[in-house]
Amino acid sequence: MKNLFHPTLVQFCESVSNEFDQIPDTRKESLRQISAYILGKRRLGAPARITVICTHNSRRSHIAKAWLQVAALWYGIYNFESYSGGTKATAFHPNAVETLGRSGIELIKAENGNNPVYLMRFGTSLPGMAMYSKHYEDSPNPMDSFCALIVCSDADTACPTVIGAEARIYIPYEDPKNYDDTELAAQKYDERTRQIAREMFYALSVVNEME
Repeated sequence: MKNLFHPTLVQFCESVSNEFDQIPDTRKESLRQISAYILGKRRLGAPARITVICTHNSRRSHIAKAWLQVAALWYGIYNFESYSGGTKATAFHPNAVETLGRSGIELIKAENGNNPVYLMRFGTSLPGMAMYSKHYEDSPNPMDSFCALIVCSDADTACPTVIGAEARIYIPYEDPKNYDDTELAAQKYDERTRQIAREMFYALSVVNEME
C-alpha cells in the first residue's frame, strides 16, 4: 500500500519509522497499550477502531487520527479505522492543516464555513477521508466497541469515562496552539506533528511484532 503514497509522504514515513529510539521508554509503554488493543481485536477478527479525543478537536486529535491511519496502511494493518473528536466542536485549525500538508498528506477544502470540511488523501489513487471538527459522540464516530485515545490533559479531566469505549488510553501531547501567531508557529507545529507521527508509527509497528 505504501507504494501508492505521495512521494513526499513516503519520505516522511521512512524518516519517522527510523526514529523510534527517540521515544522515551515510559511513552513506549503507553503506546504499547494501543498495539495490544489492535492486536486483541485482530485476534477476534473484529475491526479495531480508535477515536482520538482532545478538547476542541482542532489540532492534536486530527494530527493523531491522520498518522494512525497512515501507519496502519504503512504496516499493512487492515480492518482498522481511526476517528477524532472533542469534548466540544470548533474547527480543524489551519496551522494543523498546513503542518500535515508539509509532511506529504494532501488536504483539500471541500466545504467552507466556520467548521470547514477537508478531504484528506495519502495518494492520488487512494480513497479520501473527511476531516472536520466534531464532538467525540457525533457521527461518523463509533458509539461502541472502540478505543478512546486521549491526547490532552483537559480532555483527560473532562472525560474520566468515555461512553461506549471498551478501552481508554491517555497519551498527552503539548498543544502547538501555544505558538499560534508567533514566528515559531510552523516549527512547533512540525515538531509536534513529527512526534505524533513517530509515536503512532511505533505503536502500529509493534502490532506485527506482538503477533
